[in-house]
Amino acid sequence: MAGPGVGRLLEPGVPEPGVPAVARGWPVGDRPTVLRGWEPPANPYGPGHRGVDLAAQAGAPVRAVAAGTVSFAGRVAGRGVVSVELAATGDPPLRTTYEPVAVSVKKGDEVAAGEVLGTVEPTGSHCTGCLHWGLLRGDVYLDPLSVLPPWLLSGGPSVLLPVLGVPEPAPRA
Repeated sequence: MAGPGVGRLLEPGVPEPGVPAVARGWPVGDRPTVLRGWEPPANPYGPGHRGVDLAAQAGAPVRAVAAGTVSFAGRVAGRGVVSVELAATGDPPLRTTYEPVAVSVKKGDEVAAGEVLGTVEPTGSHCTGCLHWGLLRGDVYLDPLSVLPPWLLSGGPSVLLPVLGVPEPAPRA
């Protein structure tokens, strides 16, 4: 198995494997700005972007987007990296990666959705003021935004409002 951040890319024209919308929240903030989106290169060594960059201030908590097991927590090329293998996402399971992170978990830890994995490090990434968030299935890179349910991408769940002219139901006894 490849290490964190190492893998192959989907070949052009090959459909992306089904990715369940298992995330329960964003890894940083409530609805962070996507500074740079997922741009899969044409080949494994070509230019592109194998994740998304989310606006995040140094020291901001980095949270697991879904429940799983920490498969890596440490430093890679001078950056703090956390990888979480997501529970019940198939074989091989989905794995999210987060960097640069001052790590507060260790390999083997079980984490719940929303649990803090560490904090955004002030330096060490390819962008300043961001968290790089990645997603892999085995050694295939995928768009991490695909694990977010539509209501998280659109800003929130639907809210039912009263319909004008229709009386409210009577209270139950």
